[in-house]
Amino acid sequence: EPLGRSIAFIGAKGGSGSSTIAHNCAFGISSLFSTETILADLDLAYGTANIDFDQDPAQGIAEAVFAPERLDEVFLDRLLTKCSQHLSLLSAPSLLDRAYDFDGGAFRPVMEVLQRSAPVAVLDVPHAWSEWTRSVLAEADEVVITAVPDLANLRNTKNLLDALKKLRPNDRPPHLVLNQVGMLKRPEIAPADFVEPLEMQPIAIIPFDTQLFGNAANSGRMIAEVDPKSAAAETFSQISHIVT
Repeated sequence: EPLGRSIAFIGAKGGSGSSTIAHNCAFGISSLFSTETILADLDLAYGTANIDFDQDPAQGIAEAVFAPERLDEVFLDRLLTKCSQHLSLLSAPSLLDRAYDFDGGAFRPVMEVLQRSAPVAVLDVPHAWSEWTRSVLAEADEVVITAVPDLANLRNTKNLLDALKKLRPNDRPPHLVLNQVGMLKRPEIAPADFVEPLEMQPIAIIPFDTQLFGNAANSGRMIAEVDPKSAAAETFSQISHIVT
């Protein structure tokens, strides 16, 4: 039985926009290629996928993680929320009613069922460094790091690349997306200077566009739905092609 691909998105720093990029790419992959795609929001406390897609599901990833013995394709299907013709969402509860402390292998059963259930699974990984995030990043087929062009992001990106090289010695190196480039009045590192010490090229450079991204977020729609002819929509299409 063919296994689906898993693509993990993580931010080099909180607020880098990794979740927004993950959600738009999941939407892009599902619509551009008419491929069944599952977006799994792994940030159980603060996940935003349900807001970004204007959904309010009663169940989601928490039920899958906390009951691994029940987890199979049928149970997963009950937890999924349909966002578009080919895109399903495994949403985070986004509640603080309990602590979300997981051991290293907590998400392994979820990833295995996702791989059996759809050709593509997009994993929105929170900006954290723990046994379970290391495990998810080690096991994903592709990793995409989103960074903003400043010094802390540069240091964190370098550290992530070094750590992932050890965790994934036989896999392709992660992809880099530079986000929020050209924010007015903010001192930032030029993209060429940012990538030089990393010895890699970004697969995309996304300009800062508060109007477009703000409108999309507040209306619960993706960039390709709000303004399909925008440069950002074209960029998400390009990222979707590269990561698949």
